[in-house]
Amino acid sequence: MLFQCISTQMSITIMQLGNHGVLEQHGFARNRLWSVDESPPLPDTTSDCHIDLILKQSEEDMKTWPHSYELRLQVALSPRGDLILTSRIKNKNADGKPFQFTFAFHTYFSVSDISEVRVEGLDTLDYHDNLQSKIRCTEQGDAVVFESEVDRIYLSAPPKIVTIDHEKKRTFVLRKKELPDVVVWNPWDRKAKAMPDFGAEEYKCMLCVGAARIEKPITLRPGEEWQGRQEISPVPSSYSSGLLDPEMIQQMQRI
Repeated sequence: MLFQCISTQMSITIMQLGNHGVLEQHGFARNRLWSVDESPPLPDTTSDCHIDLILKQSEEDMKTWPHSYELRLQVALSPRGDLILTSRIKNKNADGKPFQFTFAFHTYFSVSDISEVRVEGLDTLDYHDNLQSKIRCTEQGDAVVFESEVDRIYLSAPPKIVTIDHEKKRTFVLRKKELPDVVVWNPWDRKAKAMPDFGAEEYKCMLCVGAARIEKPITLRPGEEWQGRQEISPVPSSYSSGLLDPEMIQQMQRI
């Protein structure tokens, strides 16, 4: 099942990623209490299995980020088992002021052994290395593999990124829209031990790969709305490439 493959620590970064700004780590949206959206926009999926959530500014938020907004999140499960996340943010400022923000989905995948996992689709791309004062580097390998801590923001990534778990013979295909960047993170042993909400050995069986909009922040004028989307498809396969399509594989399995 897909929900057994993705950790419940899936969160949304809004207003800022990590410490790339003046707000709290990863912004404030992930630490707020959301409500069920009673009047959501029309769904982007034909699935009957979905929930719509909404977050609005609070007095506490206004002290650090003085803007009025509506942030919506739809979580949907498609008939074929894909997990679809759609976010919308709207500028509700009455004073005519625009605001600017960055955005990222923090998708935590459950993997068998991080040393046996590879991420494809990021080769030759530039990335900001957060372990080296955010310097800009270029990916030299044909895939991202993990032998130590990784904390990177890949820039202008293609719309499809593939995470391959060789031991479980399982592949996650991530598709994204209006989210050009990709966050890849694993804390490795030393940082995992220093994190109060992270088990000392848990880094071995997790990987964060998420669509983002970091390098070029989004600016909204009052009344404007931005929408971003991430779709995750699990494929029972030990190998994936740019030619692999989950829909094709599922059609083959039905034959």
